Amino acid sequence: MANMSTSYLGKPTSRVDGRAKVTGAAKYAAEHNVSGLAYGFVVTSAIAKGRILRIHTTDALSVPGMLDVFTHDHRPKLAASAEKYGDEVAPPGSPFRPLYDDRIRFSGQPVALVVAEELETARFAASLIRVDYEQQQHVTDFEAHHGRARVVSENGESQSHKRGNAAKAFSQAPVRIEVEYRIPVEHHNPMEMFGATAVWEDDDRITVYNKTQGPQNCRNYVANVFGMAQDAVRILSPYVGGGFGSGLRPQYELPLAVLAARALRRSVQVALTRQQMFTIGYRAANIQSLALAAERDGKLASFRHQWVGMTSQFENFQRNYVTWSSLLYKCDNVELVQKLVKLDQNTPCDMRAPGGAEGLFAIECATDELAYAAGLDPLTLRLSNYSDKDQIEDKPYSSKELRECYRQGAEKFGWSKRNPQPRSMKDGNELVGWGMATGIWEAMQMKASAKAVLTANGSVEISSATADIGPGTYTMMTQLAADMLGVPIEHVTAKLGDSALPDAPVEGGSFTTSSVGCAIQAACREVQKELLRLAQRIPRSPLAGAKLEDVTLAEDGIRHKSKNVEVSLADAMRAGNIDRIEKEASAEPNEKSKYSHYTHSAVFAEIKVDEQIGVVRVTRIVNAVAAGRILNPKLAASQILGAVVGGIGMALHEETLTDNRFGRFMTHNLADYHVPVNADVHAIDVIFVNEKDDEINPLGVKGVGEIGIVGTAAAIANAVYHATGKRVRDLPITIDKLLRP
Repeated sequence: MANMSTSYLGKPTSRVDGRAKVTGAAKYAAEHNVSGLAYGFVVTSAIAKGRILRIHTTDALSVPGMLDVFTHDHRPKLAASAEKYGDEVAPPGSPFRPLYDDRIRFSGQPVALVVAEELETARFAASLIRVDYEQQQHVTDFEAHHGRARVVSENGESQSHKRGNAAKAFSQAPVRIEVEYRIPVEHHNPMEMFGATAVWEDDDRITVYNKTQGPQNCRNYVANVFGMAQDAVRILSPYVGGGFGSGLRPQYELPLAVLAARALRRSVQVALTRQQMFTIGYRAANIQSLALAAERDGKLASFRHQWVGMTSQFENFQRNYVTWSSLLYKCDNVELVQKLVKLDQNTPCDMRAPGGAEGLFAIECATDELAYAAGLDPLTLRLSNYSDKDQIEDKPYSSKELRECYRQGAEKFGWSKRNPQPRSMKDGNELVGWGMATGIWEAMQMKASAKAVLTANGSVEISSATADIGPGTYTMMTQLAADMLGVPIEHVTAKLGDSALPDAPVEGGSFTTSSVGCAIQAACREVQKELLRLAQRIPRSPLAGAKLEDVTLAEDGIRHKSKNVEVSLADAMRAGNIDRIEKEASAEPNEKSKYSHYTHSAVFAEIKVDEQIGVVRVTRIVNAVAAGRILNPKLAASQILGAVVGGIGMALHEETLTDNRFGRFMTHNLADYHVPVNADVHAIDVIFVNEKDDEINPLGVKGVGEIGIVGTAAAIANAVYHATGKRVRDLPITIDKLLRP
């Protein structure tokens, strides 16, 4: 059953929530000014490791308007420690619990929450807090300590993989490279800082407006930490000002706001400053060693890849960094290893395309280096090693139009006109470089539920407890419901960002459309069935005997496709003596699928480098993406554009520096931590390659939130080499690195 008159799927549709955002009508977590609201300000530790001996609060408490100062030894009782029982959150693990004990685990750890009638009062009083520490020797220097990294298995699983004899094949191959790449710590820096407005309710219930990528995730966390029933906690996040993965886990402002609200029995708001945003999770610094070997014709003979990264002392956090090459390139002799070193820092967290963005940077730069060593065009080498199956799982792909991505991307970019010799292309006093890389990301689906409501006047409400951190989830939900139920898009209302709505996973991993979208499709299908059943209850119904596939919905009712007969929506509901149809349904992935599911891309980058002063400009990028069915080309292209900008930042700008004397991140503001601005972003062309996939999920969709960043930094780095003849293997690529001998 489909809309007979208008189909909204596959058409470029503007964001339904756009007006609310640009006019300021959309309220974010720390913008809710509820009655009797108090304000909390976080005091963070001045040391990286040790114990708190005493916190001096007298001066702070003497400030007029002060309410209380909460510390580890002055707070309401919390439930059992996460270290003992764990916290069931996504991503898996035990998020740091603030004010739990006297131990200092990382610099910038929250040690007190100052609460006052006004925010300015709380902030001033916080400056009067003094803390006595028993300081211990900290270890935060990743470069100095990466040699003691060890292989760590998460939940009994290791990302390491071996097949064949990689060392022997490497020693016997005629073309060989051994290289090492470095990526620094990077921070997310979304526009909206983390904030929570905890609204106290008299019956010991609490509602929290929170910046999060998963309201139910945060509800479960709060219930666990405070020993509350889940139905006594409600998390609302209707609007989120960016996340990039930082909001997948609950951050510490959430439990602090709830703690203070429960203790004071009034509403409390806690918002982090931009500087405090650098005390939460981050993209871990890592060193990647690759040894690649090939025959004279470029066919891979050996592929070895070792990733060494950092994590906290209290969690083993890692993602899949090294297996991507076995999803892209055929090779019989492979050795892939991941290792972690524990440091006195907070736990890293997911940052856009976690694992893929980092791993593909090294893999695709090394592949470029191998192409030069073999005297081959980088695109030719990739095509000659193209893999039609997932060599890790030994499964074919449900769809893989990567060859077409290469073809269309190269044609649009003009790759055939490239002079392969480094420093051979110029534009005035600038060196011109052309580079390319491959992108790949998981095309996942998670279990999700949705509710669809159709009323007698033709209005529709669709709801699910997902989030919208910017990709256009409101619009996707609205389009799907309008298309399935045959109503104008302006008659549909989408609700999300509420833990009380039907179950949904966190918004991350590029799986929201495939997960929540399929649940919406299922819920709307149930509405269709019920409407047809009601229409057939009418005496001498013109739709008697019709099956679901025989009819279609339109704004004025339900019609038979071939007989030119119909029943109005009002008549159908009148027959059932109801004024609304409400159905909830779930969708989940096929765990027994015989296929591997991935999204693919080919990225082509042009850069120009001032020959005298080394300034790099990314002047042009073409990103060709194969991502199954594209429901909304306008929003999907916007996702790729934003991700490409993130890739530009990764390649040329972003780096969080640590002063290891203090164990503290020093570039903790947007003046010192550089991200791309308007002047850094030039022409970006997005191509969606036609890709049909009937197996992956009922909608045939794959996510596009992260595929745009994987490969982008590598394409830029490869272009820098082509322009300058200098291979910069440690990000970001800055002027000093290009000018050094």
